[in-house]
This record gives sequence, C-alpha cells and structure tokens, in this order.
Amino acid sequence: MTRFSRLIESIGQQRDKVIEYQTRMTELPALGPENGGTGEMPKALYLEGLLRELGVTDILRIDAPDSRVPDGVRPNVVARIPGASPRRLWILGHMDVVPPGELSYWKTDPWKVVVDGDKIRGRGVEDNQQAIVCGLLIAQELKAQGITPDLSLGLIFVSDEETSSRYGIHYILKTHADLFGPDDFVVVPDYGVADGSSIEISEKGQLWMRVEVLGHQCHASRPQEGRNSLVAAADMILHVRDLESIYAQVDPLFQPPCCTFVPTRHEENVPNINSLPGKDVFYIDCRILPGISHDDVLASAREIMEAVAERHGVTVDITTVTNAPASPATPPDSEVVLRLSAGIREIYGIKPHCDGSGGGTVAVGFRDMGIPAAVWASVVPTYHLANEYSLISRTIGDAQVLARMLFD
Repeated sequence: MTRFSRLIESIGQQRDKVIEYQTRMTELPALGPENGGTGEMPKALYLEGLLRELGVTDILRIDAPDSRVPDGVRPNVVARIPGASPRRLWILGHMDVVPPGELSYWKTDPWKVVVDGDKIRGRGVEDNQQAIVCGLLIAQELKAQGITPDLSLGLIFVSDEETSSRYGIHYILKTHADLFGPDDFVVVPDYGVADGSSIEISEKGQLWMRVEVLGHQCHASRPQEGRNSLVAAADMILHVRDLESIYAQVDPLFQPPCCTFVPTRHEENVPNINSLPGKDVFYIDCRILPGISHDDVLASAREIMEAVAERHGVTVDITTVTNAPASPATPPDSEVVLRLSAGIREIYGIKPHCDGSGGGTVAVGFRDMGIPAAVWASVVPTYHLANEYSLISRTIGDAQVLARMLFD
C-alpha cells in the first residue's frame, strides 16, 4: 500500500474524531467584539494544545494587538509539518464565527453539537470549522501513520475573518510574510457547492458605502417646517438600482455574472414616532466585477444621490466603509488548481470547474502577494443561517482531497 493510500484509508476512518473536534470547538464561541464577543483565544488555545497532542511540534502563535478583548490580542495559529520538499501546501481556516441570531429559529442550542446521521449541527460547524477539522485530520494521520508527504503542509487558523481580517490574515501577511515561499500555494476551504465541483479562483471587489442624508427635524404634525431625511433616503434607496444600468458588464465566471448593488443596513433615526427625522443613514453593499473602477462607481453613486437630494431639499454625504478592488485571479492552469482538481476527480469521481465568487475570502490577501490560492470545499451553504450544519462524510472526503494534494 502506498503512503497516499494509507493516509486516505486512515482519514476515512475518523468519523468519531470529526464529531469530537466539532463538539469541542462549537462549545467555545469565538465571536469578535464587533459581534458582541470576547475574541477567539479559548478556541485558539484548544487548537494549539490539540496540535501538540497530535505530535505537531512546529507551532507559531501570531497575536494581533486588540485592546477591545480581554486578552488584549487576537490569536492566529500556524502549524507546519515538513515533507520531502520545502514547497508547502497551506490550508487555511478561520476560528471566528457569527452570532446565532434569533434563537427561536434554532431547533437546538446553537453552541451544542447535535449529530443526526451524517449531519452535524451547530453554529460554526460549516463556517468554518469544517475547514479546520479537515486540516486537523490530515495532520493527525500524517503523524499517526508516520508518513512524510512529498510536499510540506502548513495549517493556518486565523481570527477576525467574519468582520475585516484586520487581526487575522492581513496581520499575518503584514508581519510574517516570510512564512510563505515563492513556490507555495494555498487552499481556503471557505466556499463551495454540495458536490465539490466548484473551485473559486476569483472574487469580485467589495465596495461598502455609507450614505448620510441631512434634512431638518421638526414636529411630525407640521412637516412643512422640516426636511424629511427618511423620505429622501427612501427615494435614494430606490435609485440604487440605477447603478446596475451604468455598470452592466457581464462575466460568466461569476454568479450572478454582473455587479450587484444592494441597500442593506439602516441606522436608527429619531427614537420617537412624532418627530420628523432630520438625519438618516443607510448602507450599500456593492460587489464589483474585476476591471471596473471603484472610483467610478463611487462617483456615479454620488451623482445619483445628489440629484435625489436636490429634489428633496436635503444634503447627502457618501463615504466608504470598505473599498477593496478585485485581486488578480488565480490562473486556472496553476499548480494549486491542477492538484486540487486531480484530488477531486480521484476522491469524488467528478470533474470540477473554475468559477468566481461575490463573497470575500482570505484568499484575496494571498492573490495580492502573487501566491496562487484556490477556494474550495464541498458544503451545503448553511453558513450564517439558523440550524447551520455540515456533513461528516464530506468533511472526511474533503480532508482526503486536500491530503491528495501533498503527493506528486
């Protein structure tokens, strides 16, 4: 039996470990301060200790200072296992999760794992603990079976992916870029489709706008004495779709294949019903195709909103909350895509295809550095939903696919 065959067979027998790892991590809610939590430290300490128990000795903690959390830092865990070659496959997962939301929508306690056949339910089990477990299974069985793969393996478990990645991968790439060699490549198991047939090689740019509308507050019984900022803001929201006709380009790599402009959050204005609001604030989430200037989109939005403001006798100010243009795409013939495709064909018996995504992942930071990165997993998209779940069989299968990439 070959080294690879032994590794694949042993990973395939780890159902109980998938449940064990998922159970322990779910019991450690890793919520960032923006989401009302105290950070990722308990989960990081668990993972660091577990890696040492598995026999991994090359472990590095990279702590990003953050005074908002009790420990004063946001932890990032890096583990390395040497192979015959110094070239390294990096597998990246994020420790932080989103809040459970309305608890009445959950069938069970979101912070307690429930196993139902092949399904494992709980907050974070798919987003992104499935990725973390995949990495753990590979590390566990490499050590348990005494196997040295052709390529070296790197695991990175980051903080802060759900908010900005400022204290996670961005901090690592800024302070420890020397971790990554020129021939390394990266897989981020944080996006995919149920059958595992989609490899994401490109992402749309993100442009989040804050739109502040200023009118004049007055008593609601005498509206003629004021300038209703809410009415003006509502009119502006209806005109957000004007951007769709201005930027109507299509790229079939993405679904949907166009730019999207979506009004999302609205801040509270007056606390009482009988006052006409003088200030209103709302936000627009824009996902911009590669090659389209974010400055142009911003200028167009200002022109549209200022025309509406003039009609209502109010003023408007548009600022950016996030402005991240699209990164260069990972070439479909790059080694990371070819190795990943070979693993998918061998383990799942299907031919994968490349596509793009409108969501943002940590792959962007690597692509900006010229490090090829592919985003892939076989998941039912239940992230951020109540009753989030992942499939145990797919966690094992995905770990086998990723393990296959370590062998020539």
